[in-house]
Amino acid sequence: MSSNTIRQDIVNIPNLLTLFRIALIPVVCALIYDGEPLQCLIAYIFFAVASFTDWLDGYIARKQNLVSMTGKFLDPLADKLLIMGVLIILVALGRVDQWLVILILAREISITSLRALAAGEGMVMAAGQGGKYKTAFQMLGIVGLIIHYTYELNYYGLVVVKMNFHRVGLYFLILSMFFSFYSAAQYVQNFLNQLGDEESKEDA
Repeated sequence: MSSNTIRQDIVNIPNLLTLFRIALIPVVCALIYDGEPLQCLIAYIFFAVASFTDWLDGYIARKQNLVSMTGKFLDPLADKLLIMGVLIILVALGRVDQWLVILILAREISITSLRALAAGEGMVMAAGQGGKYKTAFQMLGIVGLIIHYTYELNYYGLVVVKMNFHRVGLYFLILSMFFSFYSAAQYVQNFLNQLGDEESKEDA
């Protein structure tokens, strides 16, 4: 891509939303690191806004035909930076075990590298259902760990339940690991299948 094309792409609305998401990362991390209940709730709001822009930039790009190579690079980068930044802060605060975060990051880096390798070979590796479940449970888990504290959930003044957000978040994050490695196996199988198809075409 030429520098002119990158400059033009970077200022379209979807990519500006992606850059805004990246700019929110240090804000979210700083609020979480403060550790106070109010700051954690504000961090959750900013994290939710950042997560919403992930859907919004893709929607606008498709609707207005603004899908670009710059966006294809920036969008997954922003997602990974957001997740990695928050998880590292949560480890520093002792809210999640190091081994769990190491497994999550190792999986993300491995699959991102595999998809880049596949793209270099002209292969398309779309996210499967397992990857979508992984993302959903992972985001719910991170939200719970960000909020962290126990709150009473009321209904018209009656205490319905006391919600320990830290515990719920940890359960969701562990659950996401099952779908994480299941979807990783799907990616690897898909890659090997497409690689085998390419070799068969060459031999024909």
